[in-house]
Amino acid sequence: MSAAAVSYTVGILTVSDSASVDHALDKSGPLLETLLLETGKYTVLNRTVVPDEINAIQNIIKTWSNLHLVIITGGTGFSPRDVTPEAVKPLLTRETPGITHLLLSSSLAVTPFAALSRPVTGIRDKTMIITLPGSPKACQENMSAILNLLPHALDLLTDQKSVKQFHEKLQQQQPKEPEEPKQPPKEIHRCRHDREEDSTQLSGQSVLLETPVSRRLRSSPYPAIRIDRAIKIVGEHARRLNILSMPVSQFLPGYVLAENVSSLEPVPGYRASTVDGYAVHVEDGPGIYPVESVSLAQATTCTTLSRGKIARVTTGGMVPDGANAVVMVEDTKLIRSSEDGQDELEIEICASAHSGENIREKGSDCEVGQLIARQGQRVGSELGTLVSVGVRHVKVYRKPRVGVLSSGNEVLDHLHTDLLKPGQIRDTNRMTLLAAIAVAGYEGVDLGIVDDDVDEMTERLEEALSKVDVLITTGGVSMGEADFMKPILEQKMDATVHFGRVLMKPGKPTTFATVPQGKRGEKLVFALAGNPVSAMVGFHLFVVPALRRMAGWEKPEHGLVPVKIEEDIHLDARPEYHRVQVRIDHGGLVATSTGAQQSSRMLSLVEANGLLQLPMRTPEITLLRKGTSVPCILIGGLTK
Repeated sequence: MSAAAVSYTVGILTVSDSASVDHALDKSGPLLETLLLETGKYTVLNRTVVPDEINAIQNIIKTWSNLHLVIITGGTGFSPRDVTPEAVKPLLTRETPGITHLLLSSSLAVTPFAALSRPVTGIRDKTMIITLPGSPKACQENMSAILNLLPHALDLLTDQKSVKQFHEKLQQQQPKEPEEPKQPPKEIHRCRHDREEDSTQLSGQSVLLETPVSRRLRSSPYPAIRIDRAIKIVGEHARRLNILSMPVSQFLPGYVLAENVSSLEPVPGYRASTVDGYAVHVEDGPGIYPVESVSLAQATTCTTLSRGKIARVTTGGMVPDGANAVVMVEDTKLIRSSEDGQDELEIEICASAHSGENIREKGSDCEVGQLIARQGQRVGSELGTLVSVGVRHVKVYRKPRVGVLSSGNEVLDHLHTDLLKPGQIRDTNRMTLLAAIAVAGYEGVDLGIVDDDVDEMTERLEEALSKVDVLITTGGVSMGEADFMKPILEQKMDATVHFGRVLMKPGKPTTFATVPQGKRGEKLVFALAGNPVSAMVGFHLFVVPALRRMAGWEKPEHGLVPVKIEEDIHLDARPEYHRVQVRIDHGGLVATSTGAQQSSRMLSLVEANGLLQLPMRTPEITLLRKGTSVPCILIGGLTK
């Protein structure tokens, strides 16, 4: 398929009773859309969720009969509600047993429980239909097995000319009888990109710090690893911190509970009125009654209401014993008051009441011992609930302290610098990262700037790690003469550099290391690139999920949302995180580029609230057209 060719149209159907009620529970549908979009060969025109009902499934399939491909996830198991195969089979004009076998065999290679799945694949006229399990993990495994053959299968269905070209190419690739070489074979040329990906030739270890500049390496010894692999490595080392007890106060939101929390007191703690009015005996009915007592919200004792009398109560006030309803003040009339007009003596009840009306019984909102918050839950609006049930202290996971250290002889503090001399720059990274740490909900520690001097850098790094749980540095991680960060970590601090480059744009030199701390385990170090945009992208991709995991989040990873781009975007040779402004438009999300995306251009971060996850450029696809749906990481609030 050429870059200008029309991509295959796809519909993704999730079959789930629960997800049809709450679409946020649908994890497989968005995952499948992301997997397809990453190839650059598909346009997802429809994605929806229906319950496990044959008619609902069939109606969607019939409606999507104009699409090239329909993928259905869920409803293929043994449960009585799993009816997807029964819904799909009657609609097929031809079955595709080879694809079905491939799906089963790929899953069986992972787990024998895959034998309990009932996949169905086939063709309805010129639409291919594939059913997958409901589990996101199984969906990804199955799609990986068939993703490369789908384009050829769809071309066969639509009689594309490329099919003939494809088979001719296969014929040309058949092995021929070897011929005697007339001359020695030439050495195969390896381009720079190939060298970077050939990890077998890379040591993953810096040269000695004392190595003269003339003998320094001319290319990085660290393999450029995939982004998903880098994220996984960080996750393996970002472990939950210790548990501490915190008072229930305004400082608690954002912490993650390390225990289940139950109510210590009933809510309400007494029979309370929900309105301003009069407590009555329902049996007395409408009429004129003397006012026996008054119950205000701050009352601490409760009286007993006599038959044939009423008591004035305020909202939240105690309802007297014996009373079984409260009549709103709007349904009453004043008949007689005291001579000074200060007290009500007789009131006419103008409306009938039913038992329990406008009364909150003791413990009706929450009983003693009732679970009100669970372990792993982030405290937010629950703060008021904790207060209301008498909880004064809770156990939470400690949040990590994050230090930020800038490096470079040319880097100057903006507060102490009036005019820059040639070759000098203001330290934007430190302020930007400290602000981002605060927005993420963590404590940032300003560690200042360190010059490009091995001894000073070593001392400052050691001092920094004694103060914080996570250290972020910027600069000194590329291939320059004074880029000492990696060798200092390895040779001076006994650190393990888990990766020194990532196949991404921007932020390729991003480095992650752990420094041993004896019995205290290890500290995490993120050595980010010096360019400000590279540093911020690396922070959001790698540091934020690590901080969340250390703070006890159950799902620390970034969520991806599909957005439609408002202009054509040319792809890069590396997967790219393109800064965009995401807004809500007609119920959907649209993204506008922030302009030129150079890693040094801070203006590309202005008002950016999203990072488009762009695939790498391939011969088949070099750009994404306006209107294409692209997965995006939200790093800020949405606007209209």
